[in-house]
Amino acid sequence: MLSDQQLLRYSRQLMLPKIDIDGQQALIDSHILILGLGGLGSPAAMYLASAGVGKLTLIDDDKVDLTNLQRQIIHQSSSVDMHKVDSARRSLAQLNADCQLITINRRLDEQELFNQLEGVDVVLDCSDNFATRFMLNRLCYQLRIPLVSGAAIRWEGQLMCFDMSDNTPCYRCVYDENSFTDQTCANNGVVSPLVGVIGSMQALEAIKFVTGAGEKILGRMLLFDGLSMQWQSIQVAKRKDCPVCSSTEVPSSVGA
Repeated sequence: MLSDQQLLRYSRQLMLPKIDIDGQQALIDSHILILGLGGLGSPAAMYLASAGVGKLTLIDDDKVDLTNLQRQIIHQSSSVDMHKVDSARRSLAQLNADCQLITINRRLDEQELFNQLEGVDVVLDCSDNFATRFMLNRLCYQLRIPLVSGAAIRWEGQLMCFDMSDNTPCYRCVYDENSFTDQTCANNGVVSPLVGVIGSMQALEAIKFVTGAGEKILGRMLLFDGLSMQWQSIQVAKRKDCPVCSSTEVPSSVGA
């Protein structure tokens, strides 16, 4: 049951037929995990906390650097040299004190991440390396947790969603583990509002997963060109030989 204060705070969302009382209550009861508190995770975490998500688990092993402040809007100048999760906790507590925050400031191995994912409703992949993305995809498929993946570099952004069902592709259907090298903002640069666009859309997709509103970006990759201000939608097929979602075998090293 929403309190009078919650009814007022979330009144603009409650007006939406696709959310209403039931959808807002679902958000308040939800648990969302965000891996990465950089350019993508910053706006995603802020919008999810503001929208009324009841519990956020924030994972990042990095500290705030002066170069981060150009785009990672959850951090302030006073956050430099702080752990990113601690800086994010401080900002989010100011946005919505009712949001329960769980912070982890170290890199987790596969079993540790598996343990953190249990009971989570949606995962946001805001990381910046393929090894983490592949691991998160494997675990989300094993636990059948929806995954919202975002990426941004230079002037280009990318967004994909995976519901981890038997009929839709997973992240591993799109990318081969041996075919890509990591590209980072430190090496290639990125325009600051771009990560805000993609991170905000990750939050939007997470809200849609929790509330059941709208159509999710399943079986599609959205590509955004910030220079031309054009979106492109590319169909993504489920791979019959995908080593993750074409097999029901559970790795013995995880969840044992």
